Amino acid sequence: MTAALFDLTGKTALVSGASRGIGESIARLLAAQGAHVLCSSRKLEGCEAVAASIRADGGSAEALAMHVGDAAAIEATFAALESAGKAPDILVNNAAANPYFGPMLDMDLGSYEKTVEVNLRGYFWSTVQAAKRMRAKGGGAIVNIASVNARRPAFGQGIYSMTKAGIVNMTEGFAKELAPHGIRINAVLPGLTDTKFASAITGNPKIMGMMMQLIPMARAAQPDEIAPAVLFLVSGAGSYVTGTTLTVDGGYLA
Repeated sequence: MTAALFDLTGKTALVSGASRGIGESIARLLAAQGAHVLCSSRKLEGCEAVAASIRADGGSAEALAMHVGDAAAIEATFAALESAGKAPDILVNNAAANPYFGPMLDMDLGSYEKTVEVNLRGYFWSTVQAAKRMRAKGGGAIVNIASVNARRPAFGQGIYSMTKAGIVNMTEGFAKELAPHGIRINAVLPGLTDTKFASAITGNPKIMGMMMQLIPMARAAQPDEIAPAVLFLVSGAGSYVTGTTLTVDGGYLA
């Protein structure tokens, strides 16, 4: 009975930013629970390796290129999936950009625009494209990967934090609109996680020393510690959960 709550057999799940880190862990876990996983990122090669590894482990997966900073690419991807009968039942918006680390006053406009285009506009437009097709299918589940920075902006990550706060607000707004169509949408707020994306922090001993004083569990998370939160939210176990944020941060926001 308990295992059945997490069974995703017959579901198609699109995970953006699935070539490494948190996205890869999410893709692997959803596939392990029976979903056919569409591993996407801007560059196809990394996702092909992840999808091949999932298949080698007995799962079902394929790779596709989708740059979430390009609205036209998002539209084309979802249109092609629909034509192929693969419109996703599950969407995990995970791809993110953080091209600048430093004071907001010194940030150039190009870095600002890239951060907003990927983290906010990309999540929004991917959600719109997925939800329209989920509505036609009678339901679905969406999870947006935000960050603890949505609640507590971090020094050197001001604009990144701003976009993550926007993702939380967007999630709550969509939840009210999509619930009548059988579509649930939630956000996961990871804390510091040991990934290449977070290497500006995890690779800096001074910053890590300060972070360890702020995290009660005194360590960074591993990507596979974030993925189960996503599984809960997209599975039957989370059938009455929408518009919420699930924090996975070792106690940082406590």
